[in-house]
Amino acid sequence: MSDGGGEQPEVLGGAGGTGGGTLAVAADILPSTLHVLPLTVRPFFPIQAMPILLDEERWLPTVQALAQTPQRLAALVLLRPDAGDTPGPDAFHAVGTVARVHNAQRGNGRIQLVAEGIRRVHIERMLTGEPPYVARVRYLDDDTADTDEETRAYAMAIVSTLKELLPLNPLYNEELKAFLERFTPSQPAFLTYFAANLTSAASGEELQAVLEQASLKDRMGRVLELLKKELDLAKLQSQIHRQVEEKLGRQQREFFLREQLKVIQKELGLSKDDRTADIERFRERLRAREPSPAAAERVERELEKLAILETGSPEYGVTRNYLDWLTGLPWGVRSDDVLDLEHAREVLDADHTGLEDVKDRIVELLAVGKLRGNVTGSILLLVGPPGVGKTSIGRSIARALGRRFYRFSLGGMRDEAEIKGHRRTYVGAMPGKFVQALKDVEVANPVLMLDEIDKVGASYHGDPASALLEALDPEQNVDFLDHYLDVRFDLSQVLFVCTANQLDTIPGPLLDRMEVIRLSGYIAAEKVAIARDHLWPRQLERAGIRAGKLAINDRALGRLVEDYAREAGVRGLDKQLGRIVRKAAVAFVRGERRRIRVGPRDLEDYLGKPLFRRERESRGVGVVNGLAWTALGGATLAVEATVVHAQSRGLKLTGQLGEVMRESADIAYSHVGANVEALGGPAEFFASRFVHVHVPEGATPKDGPSAGITMATALLSLARGRAVRRGLAMTGELTLTGKVLAVGGIREKVIAARRARLMELVLPEANRADVEALPEHLREGLTVHFAAEFADVERAVFPPRGGRGG
Repeated sequence: MSDGGGEQPEVLGGAGGTGGGTLAVAADILPSTLHVLPLTVRPFFPIQAMPILLDEERWLPTVQALAQTPQRLAALVLLRPDAGDTPGPDAFHAVGTVARVHNAQRGNGRIQLVAEGIRRVHIERMLTGEPPYVARVRYLDDDTADTDEETRAYAMAIVSTLKELLPLNPLYNEELKAFLERFTPSQPAFLTYFAANLTSAASGEELQAVLEQASLKDRMGRVLELLKKELDLAKLQSQIHRQVEEKLGRQQREFFLREQLKVIQKELGLSKDDRTADIERFRERLRAREPSPAAAERVERELEKLAILETGSPEYGVTRNYLDWLTGLPWGVRSDDVLDLEHAREVLDADHTGLEDVKDRIVELLAVGKLRGNVTGSILLLVGPPGVGKTSIGRSIARALGRRFYRFSLGGMRDEAEIKGHRRTYVGAMPGKFVQALKDVEVANPVLMLDEIDKVGASYHGDPASALLEALDPEQNVDFLDHYLDVRFDLSQVLFVCTANQLDTIPGPLLDRMEVIRLSGYIAAEKVAIARDHLWPRQLERAGIRAGKLAINDRALGRLVEDYAREAGVRGLDKQLGRIVRKAAVAFVRGERRRIRVGPRDLEDYLGKPLFRRERESRGVGVVNGLAWTALGGATLAVEATVVHAQSRGLKLTGQLGEVMRESADIAYSHVGANVEALGGPAEFFASRFVHVHVPEGATPKDGPSAGITMATALLSLARGRAVRRGLAMTGELTLTGKVLAVGGIREKVIAARRARLMELVLPEANRADVEALPEHLREGLTVHFAAEFADVERAVFPPRGGRGG
């Protein structure tokens, strides 16, 4: 057996008779049983003569058995759609075509043979259950003598449709010639088969239905329908082809005409080529700007180079892009500042509740600018927990000053070129973010917000934080140099507003260049006001709900803040309000409610069970409430101390404490142990007792020195066997000699204490100025004891016998 190369072996062993006369084989010489061969796509019609491909592995036995028959006749039958890869006896349709097989050859796993159709045949019964399939057949009459008026009308309709098809597809002409060489149009049965075989749009099942029709008229009617469908498809294809040719022809014609017009206009001096147009456009830009002498000289040199470069060269594109950036910068273009202090304050108050420090700083900036005549650039750093309004305040500052605004995030930036630009040594080089921002805003004095400056990374590409040193230095950014431009640009008029969640990750030299403004978290009353005046109206607008249809009262907002959104910012509060609005929208759409008023008792229906439990004061001997600062704001922190046994001296610390906090605990233990008698406790208390100090919520890492006096007070409470005052909390660093040192985050810690209803505080004397700087609404109702030494703490927390809370 051949594998496809060389001569292919003959399977049938010789050629049978050929020619059109095979269609007239007498019925009495046709065998009553035939071998069955499959067709997978279309049925075979009696007048066809064409090659057929079969799978060699499955159908070679059938072809070899067929070669042993004297007439080499086989039934070609279409397989049913669900026949699968290995068709059984039931997979064949009942009607097929008996055909004479010639020149069967095999190669490449296939058998190719030429079949010549004779007449239709009906499969009466399959005699074998597997290949080679043999079936008992009955030959069907083709009604060739049926030539009544109706048949002739069908034939004329078919001929007419064929005439319409011929101009649309040249391939139909060749097939018609082959048909007319063997038959005439006056033979309706053969004309019907020819027309059916001509259709390419018909499916195999539709053609099989034609083959199975007993009546010639029915077959002609079905074929006429298929021809009409073929004609419609051919007309559509012709129309599409014509439209495409017309479009291409029109485009080519327009292209040639445009090229001719360019040549004519150039000869007459009416137009310029691309290079000349680019040069004139760049010069036109500079007329409206005031570039520095160095920049003007660089532009002139680059324009001279552009004038001699070929427009198709890569260097032309590089030079053109460079000039586009250089001339697109706002050299000397500034927007007029709005120096109205009252207007600025109104804008800031309308956009934000609270944030008085930022608002005062902007008003001060405007006041100085009004005295000078213009507002100089400044560099502000807003530090605070997420969701307190750091990013949104930048847009409000720009609106208050009447300046353009541009914001980009530094979070995750690891490439120095993002700040200083790429050096112009390759095609894809680009300037840095500052140059891109100035080109977009088209003025030299915008408000430029640098978000997440505490999250700048570093990699082998360089250190972006170090690259920021030049841009954010008022003494250096007058001559800021971008690597791509290689020309200095003045950034001193830009108002930089940077944001950060913490200062620890900002390099010292960079932090030293910025004016730090701390934004603490909001207290409950401020959150309620923000929700009522800003967040709730915005949620209603986003949902397309009128304010009169859905309302929420202040008591419900207060409960929402207390039970579902206790974080320092208002981002979580905004999300919870969004949930309420969405659930209400569902009720409106379903027609369940026409008007909704949300009260405190309705919150669980909309938001589920409260996310936070109400903070309760920790009480008892050896238990003291401390105050801590976190990146999310302030928090209360209970410290618990207890005696494990009285057999040996020792100290155990738990609660996932950091190294600094463990040292604070050791200092507190040493100081209280050395001075316990002077502090009112038994002199030998710690000499023979093993003490365990624990800070609850052990899954949360804790560190810092500010819990020093809290731990010392818990140990003293344990030694004296007395609990501290009710409603009291404290913070402060303790030294080994008993000095109380200042700590940070006083505002956040005061807010946390008020949230937990701890209205009596012990704070370091060194933080007195921080407390006095707090807004009046934060200090209202607070009792603050300032301690310079631990003895001051002892007197504040332990009331006299018989006094309050003893």
